[in-house]
Amino acid sequence: MKVGRILSIVAFFSLYNILMFYLGWNGLIWLKAVFSFQHEALYWIAITIFSYAYILGRMVKPLNWLSVIGSVWFGVIQYGLLLFPVANLTVWLLGFSRVPDQAVIGMVGTATAIILVSIFGYGLYNAYSPVIRKYEVTIPKKSYIKKLRIAVASDMHFGKLSGVAHAKRLVKMIDRIKPDIILLPGDIIDDEPEHFQKKNMGAIMKQLHAPLGIYGVLGNHEYYGREIPTFLKEMKKVDIRILMDEVIQVGDSIYLLGRKDKTDSRRKSFQQLVNDSELDSSLPLIAMDHQPADLKEAQESGVDLIVSGHTHRGQMAPNHLITKRLFELDWGYLKKGQLHAFVSSGFGFWGPPLRIGSRSEVLEIVIEFKEEGLSNNE
Repeated sequence: MKVGRILSIVAFFSLYNILMFYLGWNGLIWLKAVFSFQHEALYWIAITIFSYAYILGRMVKPLNWLSVIGSVWFGVIQYGLLLFPVANLTVWLLGFSRVPDQAVIGMVGTATAIILVSIFGYGLYNAYSPVIRKYEVTIPKKSYIKKLRIAVASDMHFGKLSGVAHAKRLVKMIDRIKPDIILLPGDIIDDEPEHFQKKNMGAIMKQLHAPLGIYGVLGNHEYYGREIPTFLKEMKKVDIRILMDEVIQVGDSIYLLGRKDKTDSRRKSFQQLVNDSELDSSLPLIAMDHQPADLKEAQESGVDLIVSGHTHRGQMAPNHLITKRLFELDWGYLKKGQLHAFVSSGFGFWGPPLRIGSRSEVLEIVIEFKEEGLSNNE
């Protein structure tokens, strides 16, 4: 390992430990002020475990349950680091009043704790109460299907926290849409397929139905799990076809293009996929690409409609300010030339089961095909 990399790791964990101490110190001061808490040693052991629970759960197989605690702790870290400095400043300002310090710490700390609990309650509701967002677009191309209804669900992250109950919600919501085709643009599972298999979630996904079939692509988390062959077998069992840099014709009416994730540096470009497939350009071309990073290339390659996920719309505000800077379209709909681009905030979540400023969702996209030059009566 290079010296520079070692120094970077040391610097990261040094900063991380300082921040964890800051969060822990704030909590301890409040506990002492309100409850006269005395068990400091036990408290700091708990903070240390929480702080490293996710890493321990990922590295030590028998302790994988700790990754659930670690995932929730990520939410505490984010909103603690946003709220605690404001609380500290408030305590400092109120220190100039005649109110005793202990009373000030108690009042401000309790108010902060209530806000933090409220954020978690609201975030849990948004994460586990998905909505259907409907879009209607027109593509000026011929198709034997005059209208195509697509259900799109991305970023389910099925595993520990996005589990059986959430999978059942997905099936119910897609049943309500009654789609002609179902598209799953990546991150179907959360890294390894182990928990998907243990919970027999494939049996639930098997209940999904669409006349033209169910199709998906790889997301970055399928790569992170390093068990893509096992994942592909699980998807094949439940009749979900994963497109790996492929273009297929569906129902003699549309072309469906599916790219590998950007994580794979060897994946083909849109241009390569289109050129290699010798497509009939008069038919609609619909694409799935997990990360919405190549919209311009998709447009220039003649793609008519593309669905993506990955961004989670930041999942927890104000992270959406970052995703908006990273992607031309980080959520919602964009018309770019002939291209209709859709990016879903996702059905599941990564890390804490929280959504602030975003909502778990399924997209319902209704496409009307009209050849150019034809009126509505023709």
